[in-house]
Amino acid sequence: QVQLVESGGGLVQAGGSLRLSCVASGTIFSRATWGWYRQAPGKPRELVAAVTSGGSTNYADSVRGRFTISTDNAKNTVYLRMNSLKPEDTAVYYCKYRNWASTDYWGQGTQVTVAS
Repeated sequence: QVQLVESGGGLVQAGGSLRLSCVASGTIFSRATWGWYRQAPGKPRELVAAVTSGGSTNYADSVRGRFTISTDNAKNTVYLRMNSLKPEDTAVYYCKYRNWASTDYWGQGTQVTVAS
């Protein structure tokens, strides 16, 4: 079992920055994929960014160049640095860990609100 706890969300003005953190505990494998997803009211959950254990990253077109995903394997933590935030980035952000067996674990989510 894996438990994920996100933090770092909050209210920020448009153009501002936030850094989300997701700390994993339990049985963590080095061969894994980490991802950040978000869900705005009335919309489906969407992928924001992902990173593999090999270091490959993938970003949604809407955030590429503004957001950066990174990991600290020693701390079992994944980060999402968000710059130049826009009101349309407002959502609940979720962390996901996928292990080598393609089992997914989700965090509880953290609210990000960007005021115009």
